[in-house]
Amino acid sequence: MKIFNSHLSLVPFMLLSSCQHQKNDNDTYLPPNIVVILADDMGYGDLSSYGATGFFTPNLDKLAMEGIRFTNFYVSQPVCSASRASLLTGCYSNRIGIKYALGPGSKIGLNPEEETIAEILRERGYKSMAIGKWHLGDDVSFLPMQQGFDDYLGLPYSNDMWPVGYDGKPKEKSKHPELPLIRGNESVKKIRTLDEQAELTSLYTKEAVTFIEKNKKHPFFLYLAHSMPHVPLAVSSKFKGKTKQGVYGDVVMELDWSVGEIIKTLEKLGIRENTLVIFTSDNGPWLSYGNHAGSAGGLREGKLTSFEGGVRVPCIMSWTREIPKGILSNKLASTIDILPTLARITGASLPKKKIDGIDISAIMKGDVDATPRRVLYHYFADNQLEAIRMDDWKLIFPHNYKSYENTEQGNNGYPGIYNSLTTARKLFNLDNDPGERYDVSGLYPEVIDEIERIAQEAREDLGDSRTGDVGKNRREPGRLSPK
Repeated sequence: MKIFNSHLSLVPFMLLSSCQHQKNDNDTYLPPNIVVILADDMGYGDLSSYGATGFFTPNLDKLAMEGIRFTNFYVSQPVCSASRASLLTGCYSNRIGIKYALGPGSKIGLNPEEETIAEILRERGYKSMAIGKWHLGDDVSFLPMQQGFDDYLGLPYSNDMWPVGYDGKPKEKSKHPELPLIRGNESVKKIRTLDEQAELTSLYTKEAVTFIEKNKKHPFFLYLAHSMPHVPLAVSSKFKGKTKQGVYGDVVMELDWSVGEIIKTLEKLGIRENTLVIFTSDNGPWLSYGNHAGSAGGLREGKLTSFEGGVRVPCIMSWTREIPKGILSNKLASTIDILPTLARITGASLPKKKIDGIDISAIMKGDVDATPRRVLYHYFADNQLEAIRMDDWKLIFPHNYKSYENTEQGNNGYPGIYNSLTTARKLFNLDNDPGERYDVSGLYPEVIDEIERIAQEAREDLGDSRTGDVGKNRREPGRLSPK
């Protein structure tokens, strides 16, 4: 396994070329195909290549050996809608007005005026499809086909936003409607039981394979956002009871199977070599659910917090023609960097409005001197700047948060409880303290001063509800007109 960071120089840099493409039947060149696979609530420690125990993820492990595995890869916020908005637009989600997790009937959604990955790739002739969980507004005006995608099949929001209790039985009263499966812009089925949810991973996978086969002679962008392993957990009969980890391990192994089916399809069609496959998660594990939750892999806390367990996620990228095999990268990168990186390797134009992502293609190629990103903001709640990462340092600003530590966890699909805590300003060196346990703020005042200067720039740009800063460059989400 090759490892590179600022101290090691083991992997030679090869210029990323968008000239080397697969050929079609007319002997003309096509740009690389793109497959982005997003798990839901999968923790940093939930793949065997990241240290998972009780189950194996052989297809994802193989993908990592054939490409690059990131150890310092982050989402923009530790919650579903905000995280997905960032991935698709290359923006901090608070820049474009998306926060928290949007519920059924939300009056806001991803503004159709924002340019998504699908829209910038459409200009390069790409066919695109979104499959799985959307969660950026369930009104038809916010759905994928109004955001640049040619087709869509999936759920408009999380699979727990339905009128079913933790026991799997229908509720007599619920604020949620029945869970709709949408094709294109129309609901084609209602998902009413866990048995029906158990077929979602297979359904999404079959649809993904069909899309790839249909577009094998065209450049394509597939965005496959699985509904699992978000609770309620459901797994098909072919994986039920297969792992020592219980149903959570079963679900993750089925997701691994899904990745394997996609890779087999690419290989069968002879397009694997020139297809970039990216696998990551939308945030850390929802630890409140105990044995139905994933693992943060020793990192602190989980989903809904800006500590490492909530925002650091697994990420694997493989493009056998261009990415050297077996790279392990500890360079700082984020889901907001995916859009500009795809623009670089496909020759697509960047969005007209300001974005926050940075091209990380040099890291993908193993350039040991490349450090495109040194700083990452961690916003959460109502536009609150909770932390900033700079190189190996992370400064936590005073804020309230929900803690999973020293609480009673849930069991078998039922949630536990949170502790409501407050943190003071603290400084951590993540190079030797990834668990964020040892505050070294008294030892490095100069580091704090530098990060505080960066924080003030962030507040001027994006605001900070904690300090009362509004921010000069925030944009509105899409809003439904009053009826």
